[in-house]
Amino acid sequence: MAATVFYLDPLPPSAGDLAVLDGPEGRHAATVRRIRTGEQVVLADGQGGVAWGTVVTVGKDTLEVRVERRESIAKPVPRVVVVQALPKSDRSELAVELMTEAGADEIIPWEAARCVARWQGPKAHKNVERWQRVAASAAKQSRRAHVPLVHPLAASREVASAIAATVAASGAAVVLHEDATEALAPVVHAVGDVRSILLIVGPEGGVSPDEAEQFTQAGAHPVRLGPTILRTSTAAAVTLGALGVLTARWDNAPMRY
Repeated sequence: MAATVFYLDPLPPSAGDLAVLDGPEGRHAATVRRIRTGEQVVLADGQGGVAWGTVVTVGKDTLEVRVERRESIAKPVPRVVVVQALPKSDRSELAVELMTEAGADEIIPWEAARCVARWQGPKAHKNVERWQRVAASAAKQSRRAHVPLVHPLAASREVASAIAATVAASGAAVVLHEDATEALAPVVHAVGDVRSILLIVGPEGGVSPDEAEQFTQAGAHPVRLGPTILRTSTAAAVTLGALGVLTARWDNAPMRY
């Protein structure tokens, strides 16, 4: 059975060091998971740093771990940034959870024209923090060395600017659109060996004509995934799975002890 992953930042710098896991992660390890002395665990800082070690002491809501190996794990290439239109509240966290498990590197919440959900005022900041917590939890569940960064809420003009910046930096941008004439695979193959991909996922009502034109003019490629229409909460995860097969993103082996 694979060793459990817990997040700790900063990590001890070298093998032989003693790491103390406390706070919410220590409580989860000692009280919820009931990790015991002698068990192996993986500590990650969420930014690629990983430490493998053995539990030497268990206290009240704390663990002490003797580090046996340290490593830095690189992010997959190409990097994928998901621009996610706000789903309805009952599916919002599901969207973040699924795309994190499928490998999203960064997440940009987007208040599209046809979004039913609206993040107004202080609510926007609170919801960004909530998405970040969901991303961290899903990253742990899927044993990721990197926790995706959730950016502040973006408007459509800011998404267009992100598209232009990505393309200018020799990346690619694709926007999922049910009326697109091109499929995802040919577009990915056509753009070649890019370092980053910006993936735009519209709301349940779809990307509006004005947004589609704005994004296309900024350099995005409208693409379709297949013959079925996916919900906005699942579309990013399905696309990330396809990108994992179509590119080198899934070439790395899973994190093992």
